[in-house]
Amino acid sequence: MSAKIDSLLHEHRKFAPSPEFAAAADASPELYADATHDRLGFWADQARELLHWHTPFTKTLDWTNPPFAKWFEDGELNVAYNCLDRHVLAGNGDRVALYFEGEPGDSRAITYAELTAEVKRAANVLIKLGVKQGDRVAIYLPMIPEAVISMLAVARIGAVHSVIFGGFSAESLRSRIDDANAVLVITADGGYRKGKISALKPAVDAALQSGDSSVRNTLVVKRTGQDVEWNDRDLWWHDELASVEPEHEAVPFPAENPLFILYTSGTTGAPKGILHTSGGYLTQGAFTHKNVFDLKPETDVYWCTADVGWITGHSYVVYGPLANGATQVLYEGTPDSPHTGRWWEIIEKYKVSILYTAPTAIRTFMKLGRQIPQKFDLTSLRVLGSVGEPINPEAWMWYREVIGGNLTPIVDTWWQTETGAIMVSALSGLTETKPGSAQVPIPGITIDVLDDDGQHVGYGNGGLLVVTEPWPAMLRGIWGDPERFKETYWDKFEGTKGAKDGPLYFAGDGARLDHDGDIWLLGRVDDVMNVSGHRLSTAEIESSLVAHHLTAEAAVVGAADETTGQAVVAFVVIKLSQAEEASHEDISTLLRAHVAQQIGAIARPREIFIVDELPKTRSGKIMRRLLRDVAEGREVGDVTTLADTMVMNTIASKMRKK
Repeated sequence: MSAKIDSLLHEHRKFAPSPEFAAAADASPELYADATHDRLGFWADQARELLHWHTPFTKTLDWTNPPFAKWFEDGELNVAYNCLDRHVLAGNGDRVALYFEGEPGDSRAITYAELTAEVKRAANVLIKLGVKQGDRVAIYLPMIPEAVISMLAVARIGAVHSVIFGGFSAESLRSRIDDANAVLVITADGGYRKGKISALKPAVDAALQSGDSSVRNTLVVKRTGQDVEWNDRDLWWHDELASVEPEHEAVPFPAENPLFILYTSGTTGAPKGILHTSGGYLTQGAFTHKNVFDLKPETDVYWCTADVGWITGHSYVVYGPLANGATQVLYEGTPDSPHTGRWWEIIEKYKVSILYTAPTAIRTFMKLGRQIPQKFDLTSLRVLGSVGEPINPEAWMWYREVIGGNLTPIVDTWWQTETGAIMVSALSGLTETKPGSAQVPIPGITIDVLDDDGQHVGYGNGGLLVVTEPWPAMLRGIWGDPERFKETYWDKFEGTKGAKDGPLYFAGDGARLDHDGDIWLLGRVDDVMNVSGHRLSTAEIESSLVAHHLTAEAAVVGAADETTGQAVVAFVVIKLSQAEEASHEDISTLLRAHVAQQIGAIARPREIFIVDELPKTRSGKIMRRLLRDVAEGREVGDVTTLADTMVMNTIASKMRKK
C-alpha cells in the first residue's frame, strides 16, 4: 500500500510575531544558518554554551554503530548540578525555582537554594539505602515537589529513574518495576485529585506483594496523612531526609551515563522502556526550552501543565526549565477542581507568562466556554505552547484569541517520548505561524516526509514523517532489548533508496508538506484510514468537525466497511454553550454535510455519535483504538491508562441504544 496520504484540508491564515516581540527575542535567524552550515558544530556549541561540563568533550557524535548513537561521549557532567548548584553559585539561589500549588489550595515557593538543599539530602538518603550509579529507582508520585526532588536526586548520584504515572494500576507498576529491576520505589501515601484523596501506596504494596521483587525499600512521602499499611521495607521520606547530612558534592558522570527509562503508554505485551542518557538529552532539552519559548529566566514565570509521569514532564517540567534557571509553576490537580477556572486562576495568581499545554485541554476549555477564562486576568501571558496531538486550526485560533488576547505567539510542538525533546516547532520570536501547523524542524534537526520507498513526497503531499540524521536527545534504545529497538524504529526504510546514506528513524506519524514546505501532522499512521482507495487522515477530518460552531471536540476512526474497505466514524462532543441549539438540530446530518463541504464527499462520516466525553489517557491523548473497537462492534480493549475508565462504558451503551 502506498504511504502517500491524501491531504484535503487547507489553511491559509498566518500570524507573525509583533515587531516588539521579534526585536527582543532570544532566537535569531543565524541559528538556522549555523546549523545548516555545520550541524555537529552547532550542537557542540549549544552543549558548551548551555551546560557546565566538569570534563569538556572533544568528540560530538559517534555514529559508527547505527542506530546506536553516542553524543559528547568523552565529556563528563552532572545533570543535577546543571539544574541546581550552578545557578546557586552564580548568585541566583534566591530565585524561585518552583511555585507549588496543591489541589486543596496549599502552596509553597521553593527557591533554587532550597531546592538544591533538598536534593542534596535526598541524594544522601539514596546513598544510605545502597543505591549506586546505574541502579534503577522507580518513582510513583503525584505532582508534588518531592517528585522533582526525587528525579534530580537519582540523577545526582548517577542512578537511573523510571517515573511511573501515579494513575497506573498495581499491575502496570509491577511490570515496569520488574522490567527495570528497580532497587527502590519512591511513592506517597496518596495525592489529591478532583477534590478527593487518591491512594498511591496500596498500589505499590500490591505490586510488590509476591515478595520476589528486586525492590529493597519503599520510601514514602506523607502528602495526605491518610492511614497506610506499613511493611518492613517501608521508610518515611521526612524521617530519612532528617537523618542524613545536608551536604552532598555532585560528582561528574560520562555524558552517555543512563539518565532515565520511561515506559510508553498503551503498549501491548512486554512494557517498552525508552532509554535516555545525559549530555545530549540535556543539551537539546535546554536549547529547545530556551529558544522555542523565548525564555527570559530573570522575568518569566513558566508553566507546563504536564505530569512528570510523561516525557513532557521530564523534559519541560524538570530538566529543560531547571537547566535554564527558569521559575515555574508546579500544579498537583486537575483543570476543573475545585472549579472550572482553576488554571486561569493560577495564571492570574502567579502572573504566568509562558503556558505549555495539550490540545485536548484546549478543546475541553472550548467546550466549557470562553466566559470562564474571561473572568481572569491573563494579560501576563506572552507565549503559548501546544504539545501532544496535532492541534486543530480552530482550537489554535481559540487559544490565540481567548487565552492569548489575539497577541500571543503560539508554538505547536511535535516530538515523542523517543525523541526526548522538541523536534518540529515554530520559534516564537522568528516564525510566521499557521494555525494547526507544527511548522519546521528546529535548528540542527533534519526531518523529511517520505513515501514507502523512502522518496521525498514533494510539497503539497502527505506521507511518513522521518528523522534523517541522529539528534542529541534521541533514545539510546529500548531497555534490555536492542533488537526490538531496531525493529520498531529503524527497519521501516531499510533497503530503500532513501536509506542509502544511513538508517532512517520512522516516528510512526503521518505528515504533509504544504507548498511553503511547512509540516502538518496527520496523526499516527495507524490512524490513517483507507476509504475507497483514498488514504485519509483522522486529524484533518477532526479539524473540519471542530471548525463547526457546535463542536468542542471530535475523534475520528476508520471502521471496517464492506463497500469502501473502511468508513469514517466520528465521535463528537458538543460545546456546552451550544447545547440548546444542538438539541433542535439533526446534528449528524448537519456535521456530515459540513465535512463534505469543507473537505469533500469522500471524507463524509458514515456515522456521527454525539458523546459527553472522549476516552483520553491521563496525558491527554485520545485513545482512538478503543473507539475503533466500539465502532466495529468488538469488546473494548484495555482501559487502565484512561483518565476516566468509565467513559468507554458510557460510549458503548449509547451506541447500543442507537
